[in-house]
Amino acid sequence: MTVRLYDSQAQALRDFTPITPGQVSMYVCGPTVQSSPHIGHLRSALVYDLLRRWLNYRGHAVTFVRNVTDIDDKVLANASEHEPWWALAYRIELEFTAGYNRLGILAPTYEPRATASIMQMQAIIASLIERGHAYPAADDSHDVYFDTASWPEYGALTRQNRDNMEAAADADPRGKRDPRDFALWKGQKAGEPASANWDSPWGPGRPGWHIECSAMAERYLGTQFDIHGGGLDLRFPHHENELAQSRAAGHAFANYWVHNGLVNTGGQKMSKSLGNSVYAAELFEQARPLVLRYYLAAAHYRSTIDYSAGSLPEAEAALERIESFLSRVDRRLAGTRFAGSGLAQVPDAFASALDDDLAVPQALAVLHETVRAGNAALDAEDLQTAASARAEVVAMTEVLGINPLSPEWASNEDTAARAALDALVTRLIDDRATARDNKDYAAADRIRAELTAAGITLEDTQTGAHWSLES
Repeated sequence: MTVRLYDSQAQALRDFTPITPGQVSMYVCGPTVQSSPHIGHLRSALVYDLLRRWLNYRGHAVTFVRNVTDIDDKVLANASEHEPWWALAYRIELEFTAGYNRLGILAPTYEPRATASIMQMQAIIASLIERGHAYPAADDSHDVYFDTASWPEYGALTRQNRDNMEAAADADPRGKRDPRDFALWKGQKAGEPASANWDSPWGPGRPGWHIECSAMAERYLGTQFDIHGGGLDLRFPHHENELAQSRAAGHAFANYWVHNGLVNTGGQKMSKSLGNSVYAAELFEQARPLVLRYYLAAAHYRSTIDYSAGSLPEAEAALERIESFLSRVDRRLAGTRFAGSGLAQVPDAFASALDDDLAVPQALAVLHETVRAGNAALDAEDLQTAASARAEVVAMTEVLGINPLSPEWASNEDTAARAALDALVTRLIDDRATARDNKDYAAADRIRAELTAAGITLEDTQTGAHWSLES
């Protein structure tokens, strides 16, 4: 029952031991709300939703913090005369929230905005200056930088030598002592709106990106917490800089660093310059949210997903196999002593897979094998085994957040479409039954053939014919 996670700093699998037994503190870098969410944002958020759900299942109470970076160079750059930076940030934040909700991602315990923790950021900056690890620029820019040369551990997260690092590109180098030093506080620049600047001991300005997450993580979880998560692209420089500034300020910070893989499209990294970004709104037009959740969860979280137009039908088919089994077994068990039987515990093999660095592909293999065994039990009229399989399937899909029976996946649109289809198919099934009663087998076979051609499978049972969509 020991959960093991790949710690990016250790570059190894480690047994997960929380600071406080039975409680887990987790901080995940959320979006910079500059533009609409894309498939990579959804995948990252889903990874940590799965980890959170599994830790919950293993008996841990999880305090989950996911921030919103609502002040940043990119947010200011994308603002306009008709949509100020703060209005743009809020509009895009709502788009992210809507995408998370549609994908069944649990709401965080806390979801702080960077602009609400300016005082905490300034306190850390002041401490770093006092400790000799940061300096105000000598010019009149009001910038403050982290002195990377003052911190021998700089590069510890990504195992880089400072001498081999490129210059930090997060700020104008106008007042830096060294090109690799990064901005903690950015002095107000000409043309920037006054609303995007705050008073500070070093002059008016706004925080650098990296100090935002250090301050928010420590404000809501304390100076030492269990897990820090985020996309692989954040390891350097963002997470490296978070770790350096927090440790230099005397804080232990995160015990485990977890990073999820990225999403490519058509074999290429997503890029605005290539025009190959796949946005959340497009995805939700192509498939049911439940199918998207299955697809994005199916690969191991540290792997790269290569999305293409043909990616979703396979996920749809896999999910329909689960749905078809649950529909079939519930019909057969109706009215028997096995109806409604439940089992809160997942199979050992499923649990072992998720304990082993959240190995969802192996867990899904256990799930589909259980579906296969359940169908075989139904074929053999072994109702007790079928009922056990049903309970295990429900337990496993519930843990993964893909339980088709959960009310959250029954949208009004889907329900209406299903009801309309059911009415049409049921009429044809009734016509087929009448034809068979009249010994008009040619007509009965023709109706069955028409349904098959439309992708609908009929199953003749003791309680009548039942239909399902082919998977």
